[in-house]
Amino acid sequence: MKVGLYFGSFNPIHIGHLIIANHIAEYSDLDQVWFVVTPHNPFKKKSSLLDNYQRLEMVYRATKDYQRLQPSNIEFNLPQPNYTVNTLVHLQEKYPNYEFALIMEKTT
Repeated sequence: MKVGLYFGSFNPIHIGHLIIANHIAEYSDLDQVWFVVTPHNPFKKKSSLLDNYQRLEMVYRATKDYQRLQPSNIEFNLPQPNYTVNTLVHLQEKYPNYEFALIMEKTT
């Protein structure tokens, strides 16, 4: 299975995130796009973020009608603050038969 990983705080998730993820899911060879909810981006103040599970719930609600878009709490059990490379290592160990691709956006 080929999975695109869309990392973010999703504080909150918005239509722009969904447009990007759905476009990639529809027009690439990826089977799924996972919204990886990041508990603590090392470059942001934790105090500025909503609760981890509130943000995850928002992603669940936003993606429920999109079969190929899936929320992920994979980083919730990793040491914080976490870096993407650590998540990739963890995912490769947990899902050795999956192929992962990073989805990145430019924010200003």
